[in-house]
Amino acid sequence: MKRALMMFTTALLAVVLLLIGYLGGRHHSLSSQSQNNTAASPPEGGGKKVLYWYDTMVPQQHFDKPGLSPMGMQMVPKYADEGATKDVVRIDPATVQNLGVRTATVERRVLASAIQVPGTVTWDLRQATTVSARVDAVIAKLDVRAPYTTVAAGAPLAELLAPQWNSALAEYGALQQAQSADAKDLRAASRERLQVLGLTSTDIQSSRHGSGAAITLHAPQAGIVTTLDVREGQRVSAGQTLMTLNGLSTVWIEAALPQAAAGAVRNGTPVTVTVDALPGRAFHGTVETLLPDIDPMTRTQRARIVLANPDGALSPGMFATVQLNPAQGEAVPVVPDDALIATGSQTRVIVAEKDGHFQAVAVHAGRSAGGYTEIRNGLAGGEKVVVSGQFLIDSEASLSGALERLNSDVTRPTPATSAPMSGMHMEDGQ
Repeated sequence: MKRALMMFTTALLAVVLLLIGYLGGRHHSLSSQSQNNTAASPPEGGGKKVLYWYDTMVPQQHFDKPGLSPMGMQMVPKYADEGATKDVVRIDPATVQNLGVRTATVERRVLASAIQVPGTVTWDLRQATTVSARVDAVIAKLDVRAPYTTVAAGAPLAELLAPQWNSALAEYGALQQAQSADAKDLRAASRERLQVLGLTSTDIQSSRHGSGAAITLHAPQAGIVTTLDVREGQRVSAGQTLMTLNGLSTVWIEAALPQAAAGAVRNGTPVTVTVDALPGRAFHGTVETLLPDIDPMTRTQRARIVLANPDGALSPGMFATVQLNPAQGEAVPVVPDDALIATGSQTRVIVAEKDGHFQAVAVHAGRSAGGYTEIRNGLAGGEKVVVSGQFLIDSEASLSGALERLNSDVTRPTPATSAPMSGMHMEDGQ
């Protein structure tokens, strides 16, 4: 009996001990969970304004309420008064060194004014001459039988059978021996009629000594027959074009100027032209005029340059390299091209300050030359700008909200279930 009572007492004591242990462990667990929840929850009040919540592993994602991130991590708040002052972020010097950040001083200098653009050699249209039929005629003979034939001034071009010309020449010839004043007036009128019909003095002289009724047309100038529109035996009407002559003593260069460079070029700007077909030779001239139309495909403006071509070395159709030398301008603030961060809405640079502080500054960039870009607004000169690693610093600035204050439109936070916010460049790597 005593043995059974002792066993019952022992079992009851074990149950009591188990119950006490269970209740104590549950109380400790609830207490720990309460403390953890208190630590994870954002402090209420305190004068701090929460801008957004973010996952420390993916800081570029912003959310508008606390909770777990898409990666399953507890998110932490970002307060308005955290980080650097307005438009300034601070990065640990060790991190700056690890990023390999390099800076350059903003200098004031005169950018190299020489501009190199592509160009094309074309005909000088001021030397173009059209040979046409002034009366109805038949092409009896062609002395020039192929396009791009070179002719000298006064060289025969074609022989035409034209009854109207023949009658006018016969009338003029009959009045050659007249001595009266009225007859002389008629002869002068007959000569003017021949000129109106398109016959030059050379044409008249050759017809008077010719053996037949054909009238020979002669080249009004030396040049190249660029177009030949008729053949022997063809009947032509008054006003029809027979051929076109063009001289090569001068040529035009049409240079394609980007709109940013066109503003520095004026009439009379000196140029130097080189072509691959003539290595070692350079042709010098000036800009005659800037053509008023803009190429709709390339958005470039053409500059017309007149070059002397006495030996005919420059042929229309050649590609050329045109170097324009505008007048020297004034010194302006310039930064290395690598310092610029271009976005869809603005261009900015990262200015390095003391003690690891960096400031994002919006700038208005001008023309570029020799690896430097003109800064028209935003920098005065003497500042230090980041030229290597600035994209990582720019990402840190975006995280700190500095660049949002530079923009007039502020991006709103997205819900925790949405995609990451746009506008971020890359993770800061910390």
